[in-house]
Order: sequence, then structure tokens, then C-alpha cells
Amino acid sequence: MTRLSKTAVWCAVLLVSFASSHAGSREPVVPVEEMLPVELATVGFESVSGSPVVVLREPDSGDVVLISIGSNEALAILLALRDVPTPRPMTHDLLASVIQSLDAEVERVLVDALVGGTYTGVIELDVPGRDEPVRVDSRPSDALALAVRTGAAILVAPEVLVATRGLEFEGLPESQQVVSALGITVGEVSPDLREALGLPDEPGLVVSRAVGEAAELGLEPGAMILEVNGVVPGSPMQFLDLVRGTEPGEPARLRVWQDGETRELELSTDVPEGPTPRRSPADGDGLEV
Repeated sequence: MTRLSKTAVWCAVLLVSFASSHAGSREPVVPVEEMLPVELATVGFESVSGSPVVVLREPDSGDVVLISIGSNEALAILLALRDVPTPRPMTHDLLASVIQSLDAEVERVLVDALVGGTYTGVIELDVPGRDEPVRVDSRPSDALALAVRTGAAILVAPEVLVATRGLEFEGLPESQQVVSALGITVGEVSPDLREALGLPDEPGLVVSRAVGEAAELGLEPGAMILEVNGVVPGSPMQFLDLVRGTEPGEPARLRVWQDGETRELELSTDVPEGPTPRRSPADGDGLEV
């Protein structure tokens, strides 16, 4: 049996076990209604230790939540953010496909506690034939890698938000950065990409995906973000910083270029509603940057 087929069998057995016996299930430490919605922004490095972290944006406070992850999970999240096609399904792609093939759906992932320096997580599944959601104990890194593939909502406990407040992080090198905020995923504009897409000779960032309100207002992959709140974002990480710096209660003001025209958009800084389009393991649904 190949390594891939062994993984497929393991995932299928695992999901059947979840749906039939709640093996590995647990209730969140904090009631779900007390948790805060966040948006998965990017992957970076914790400044002191240099270990990989996933960066979650909490819109009300402008804070970010830093969750330590392994290098494999960091790569899995980055591949999903970039919509990079893979020749064969990666583990989290496979798990998402198995869940979908069983007519189940990942409703939410929860980062519900910090216990002894370790974050805990729960994957919440909507399973056909069950009145209540099936909640599965998970490492937050795996839950988040699954969420970015399925468009599941991400919630964190208030104590998790407080625990990471003030921690510093660093982004990837600018040419490798990919960041999501306001439902918009952006990356650097390379000379080849500028030529291929006919982008204007102006500083800014290229849009590789738009969901939620941004998509409803017509923003599409291949557009450019020229300004955020009147400032030109010099890098994807600065795009995130400018969004975080939006005055509380005010929309983020974007100047964008699309299809040869420049226009203004105002977007709520709330976590975008509506599912991210499911991505196939073999081909992405956005613009690879």
C-alpha cells in the first residue's frame, strides 16, 4: 500500500469514527458564544525564538493572535493562501476532500485555550443526520490549515487573544509574503507578473483572491491595491498593518486598479462573512502570486 493510500485510509477511518462514536471529541473550554472571530492573515516568525507562527487578525481591537506552528503546517497554510497547485493531495487537502466526500462540512475551528504553554483547538463538523455539531479535538495548526482550505470560520477564546498581545513577529522575505485581510489576499508585483497581467507602472500589490464584501463589490484576482487609507502599501505585511491601523468603527478605504480603471472602495474591517470557495488539491481558484 502506498504512503498516500495509507493516509487516505487513515483519514477515512478517522472521519467515520468522528461521525459514529465521537472518538476524540470534546467540548470547548470556553463557550463558543464568548469567542472572538478572527481572520487568518499570514504566516511569519516569532521575533525572539524565530519559530513559525500563524498570524490571526482580530478586527475589533486591531490585535493579532500568534499561534506557534510547525514548519510543515506553515508550508501547508502558505500553499493554501497562495492557491499553489500540488501534483497529489497534501494531507490537509486530503482531509478536506474526505470530509466533503462524506457530505460533512467544516463549520468552524476554535482555538479555545492555552494550557501549560500549549494552545488547544477544536474542529467543528456539520455531519448529515446529526442535530448537534461534531466537535473534534485538534492541534490548532492542523485546524487552521483545514480552515484556510474550506473557508470555515475561525474563533479564538479571549484569553488566547490576551496571551499573545504585545508579542512581536516578522514576516517572510517580501518576495515570498502573501497576506489576507478584509477578505483580500495580496502579494508582491514581480516584473513578470506586471507584464503578464498588464498592470500599471505604479507601486502597489496584486490581488490573488477576493471573498466576502470585497468580492461583492467586484474586486477580482489580477487587480492591484494602490492605497490603503491614503497610504501606498510597500509590502503585503504593510497592507496588513494599514488595515489594522484603521480607526475603530471606520471602514478601510482602498484605491484599486482593475481592468484599466482606478476606483475607490470602502470595506468593513470585520471578519469577512461567507465561505471561501473550496479549492481543489490539483488547481487553485485564485491567482497564484
